[in-house]
Amino acid sequence: MSWSEQERYAAHFTWKRPDKSVDTIWGSESPRRVAPIIVSEAEEETINTRFSLPQRRVIDASAVGILKSTLLPSLAMQSGLSIIAYSGSRLTNRVDGKDWLWPAGQVINAWTSAVGTKILCHHEDVWKALSDLSYAHKLILTGVTLWGGRLFYRVVSRSISRGHDEPRYEAAKAEPDFWNQSLFTIFLPEAVFQTLISLPFTLPFGATQQAYSPYPVPAFAELATGLGVFMFGAGFALEVLADAQLAEHHEKSKDLDTSGVWSIVRHPNYLGDALVHASFPLILYGAGSLHPLATLGPIANYILLRYIGGDKENEAYTEQRYFKDKSPKYSQLQEYKAKKNAFWPSLDELDNPWLWSVVTIGIACVMMERVVGRRQ
Repeated sequence: MSWSEQERYAAHFTWKRPDKSVDTIWGSESPRRVAPIIVSEAEEETINTRFSLPQRRVIDASAVGILKSTLLPSLAMQSGLSIIAYSGSRLTNRVDGKDWLWPAGQVINAWTSAVGTKILCHHEDVWKALSDLSYAHKLILTGVTLWGGRLFYRVVSRSISRGHDEPRYEAAKAEPDFWNQSLFTIFLPEAVFQTLISLPFTLPFGATQQAYSPYPVPAFAELATGLGVFMFGAGFALEVLADAQLAEHHEKSKDLDTSGVWSIVRHPNYLGDALVHASFPLILYGAGSLHPLATLGPIANYILLRYIGGDKENEAYTEQRYFKDKSPKYSQLQEYKAKKNAFWPSLDELDNPWLWSVVTIGIACVMMERVVGRRQ
């Protein structure tokens, strides 16, 4: 920058005395009150560019602010990913392309909100963007990545080894004009659900969080964080054990699997998923950065698992297929339904060793987090 430019721009950052001479802010004499210096928008933009001042927008935490800063960008991203998944699914005649997107889309959304926007909008490098995150936000991002990465690997490996769609998807494709309707009946509606479910790991990283976050530590903060970590650990363990035990059982027997964590409830994998997503708002509350709208995430996830897709859709189709094929599994399923709850364990499971194994894993995760947290 030339001396003339420095003198010109320095005038905007110094005090002027009544005698029109210039005195620096840190001068020995106290500056007198003078009329404010008016800077045009063009000059302000030039000054900001010259001194590399970041152009960070301050977005309020109102419904309108959140709609603009979080919901609409997330919905646009999820819709775009859904259209890509739909195109690939239609080309390959495989509906399970949407299952690949389910965990991947949420992880992409979380990383874009936490790191991507800083890199693209504020020109920060990856390590700087990550290091700027608070400890609680790092916990959230780590948890989402672990959950989504494991589920993505599970879905993709099963899809590739199977070589074709699941039977329920094959039945759906037999319906008239399925592919022309599925974009609006399956793929895009799931994008809306993903946008809502992702709120606990998109809202905290937006500018709305800075405007909302109450810095004082909330009541029972340590308890909330511990409970959140426990729920994540127990839920993640349920998902891992359920998938591993089911795969092992299918290699040994053609009967219905009712052992291991499948002896706790009929859908331990969905219960684990619900616990994982419910853990994120608790961790955010413990850090004092929970926006009330973030609680919509686990609620939307629970509704989807219980009443729209998940255990309701899966079990209804499975029961119908077993009955149609006159499979021995039909009677086994009826007996299983009479003994075990679908989603939440009954009080009878208090003497189930597998339930306490999962609880122990959750407690171990809390102890590990306390050790790591003290080092931060």
